Amino acid sequence: MNIHEHQAKDLLKNYGAPVSNGIVILSKDEISKKIRELKSKKFVVKAQIHAGGRGKAGGVKLVNDPSKLEQEIINMFGKKLVTHQTGPEGKVVKRVYVEEASDISKEYYLSCLVDRASSKIAFISSIEGGVDIEKVAEENPKKIVTNKFTLKENLDHKDIKNILKPFNLTDEQFADGKKIINSIYQIILQKDALLVEINPLIITKTGRMLCLDAKINFDANALFRRPEILKLRDLNEEDPAEIEASKNDLAYIKLNGVIGCMVNGAGLAMATMDIIKLYGQEPANFLDVGGGASKEKVEAAFKLILSDKNVKGILINIFGGIMRCDVLAQGVVDAAKKTKLSVPLVVRLAGTNFKEGKEILDKSGLQILSASDLNDAAKKIVEAIN
Repeated sequence: MNIHEHQAKDLLKNYGAPVSNGIVILSKDEISKKIRELKSKKFVVKAQIHAGGRGKAGGVKLVNDPSKLEQEIINMFGKKLVTHQTGPEGKVVKRVYVEEASDISKEYYLSCLVDRASSKIAFISSIEGGVDIEKVAEENPKKIVTNKFTLKENLDHKDIKNILKPFNLTDEQFADGKKIINSIYQIILQKDALLVEINPLIITKTGRMLCLDAKINFDANALFRRPEILKLRDLNEEDPAEIEASKNDLAYIKLNGVIGCMVNGAGLAMATMDIIKLYGQEPANFLDVGGGASKEKVEAAFKLILSDKNVKGILINIFGGIMRCDVLAQGVVDAAKKTKLSVPLVVRLAGTNFKEGKEILDKSGLQILSASDLNDAAKKIVEAIN
């Protein structure tokens, strides 16, 4: 789960990290009252969306004249930003963050993440801040320094020194950096964050270190024990289909293809998507209904797939273990009749009660193509939509 920049900065500040002074504005009605809280003569108006590349899309504005601040904020509300992370549909700005501008001397990059490959906590430092870190990694990999640590309660002085080493800091700046690193690390530990990214991490012209931008991503599977983090969720920034999926406890991610997939098990879902691509088409989604899905859950999943207007066909691939194939089949039949299914549907069943499931499908009166195995299923659905 992602949160907004202003929320990330509030969290960092609560953990002792130095951040710029700013206010969040949730509607145009709040503008006049809230901007009185700011004392600076220079401001930065920032669109709050869950996507990078805001600056290039016109979502970050420097305001040097206080008399023009209110109008710039008004202009930002409702603006549609299209970045490399939003896709061509873009995102509409529904909240704005205004902060006092900082005089920047240097820009760095700093992040901390859970590194699944090594099962460690990784800190990434770079003297190239304020730009796409992926581009730096590709073109100047030597400018990125990674330090990995086995999970422990606190980082020691040597750990922090290694993380900050690329920045060549003064003693005063090192003290600021230490606060930032400790705050980031504790957020990872205490709030179940998967990523905390500061880009840019700046040195001001007065010689102090400051978090100028912040991004935090949390483990969605741990939100049940982090109600204070769940409160920060902004449903306006999430895909409506994925919100609906979460209500039904479905693992769903919308993709850009034309073949909808319903599978039980993440590994089987990945294999299903791969074989669709092997036969020359693209999956429209990742959808795992889980091992013990009910008829109602299957029906909800089916409707979710059909809510995507790009779907031209559906491939259901179920291996019955805990989940019974006859339960799934009945859910599919009920959903297909309710939605008046008008796209090709291929079903491959194997495992517990697959014969009973196949019988339900065969007697449904629906145009359902049965497949003997995954290879046959992928071939049939691609041929059907072509």
